[in-house]
This record gives sequence, structure tokens and C-alpha cells, in this order.
Amino acid sequence: MPQFGLTIDVCLRDLPFCLVGAAVSGHPFYADTPAQIAVPVALLIAFDIRVRRSRRRI
Repeated sequence: MPQFGLTIDVCLRDLPFCLVGAAVSGHPFYADTPAQIAVPVALLIAFDIRVRRSRRRI
């Protein structure tokens, strides 16, 4: 019987992407961008998120 699994890997990207993410997260302080939009975008830029689905046989 197959067994399903989900693996989520989160790790930092290289330094230039982290700097861009920090700049995007600081953007609401200088412009009229809502923080509810800027912070998730900054996290997607700064982190490398991989979602893998696997199926194993028992």
C-alpha cells in the first residue's frame, strides 16, 4: 500500500537575495505599501522554499 509524504525545506538564499529581501521588508517604512503585503514578499525573496511530495511503498 503506498504511503504519501510531504517535505518542506526552508533555507536562506545567497547573500544578494537576502539583501533584497531586507530592502523589501523595509519598504513600508518609506512608502505607502502595507506591511501585510511587503513582509511575505520579502520572505519569499530571502528564503528558498521547496515543497516535495513523495509516495513510498511499504
